[in-house]
Amino acid sequence: MGKQLIRFGENKKSNIKYKRRIGVYGLLVYENKLILTEQETRDKTLEIQLPGGGVDKGEQYIHALHREVMEETGWHIRVLKKEGVFQRFTFMPEYNLWAHKICHIYRCKPIYKRSLILEKGHNYLFSNYTTAIERLEDPGFKHFVKILRNQFDRRSSNSRLGQLSAGKP
Repeated sequence: MGKQLIRFGENKKSNIKYKRRIGVYGLLVYENKLILTEQETRDKTLEIQLPGGGVDKGEQYIHALHREVMEETGWHIRVLKKEGVFQRFTFMPEYNLWAHKICHIYRCKPIYKRSLILEKGHNYLFSNYTTAIERLEDPGFKHFVKILRNQFDRRSSNSRLGQLSAGKP
């Protein structure tokens, strides 16, 4: 039997026909901050998200991630590792459809700012982990940022312990 995908958000509704949407999203860590996107919604509010988006038909996931991050942030990235995957059943007003989103999350290293031209309605911002968790809309994104923050906290704690014990008694 296959491994169950972790689900965030509302339950699947039996009376709705969902369209499957595969997406790729990056945890872009730059100088201990996350690069997030601020996207204007249809009702002119701002929504904070991880950079990324849909995989086009026939497109490789990593290529789609590079493309989406470039369109939304202008940054060239190096993909370091896949962190995980989750699913959501949600309405996507920008496409006027109910979607069964399969979201693949990758840890990435931003290499350099390549373009100033961003997708319409998108800006990027730098955030610490705590603020990112508070402001991200998607509960699945929050989950993966919490994991990343916990890993960072453990590394920082171990580093401080090493610095403290390295001195003379």
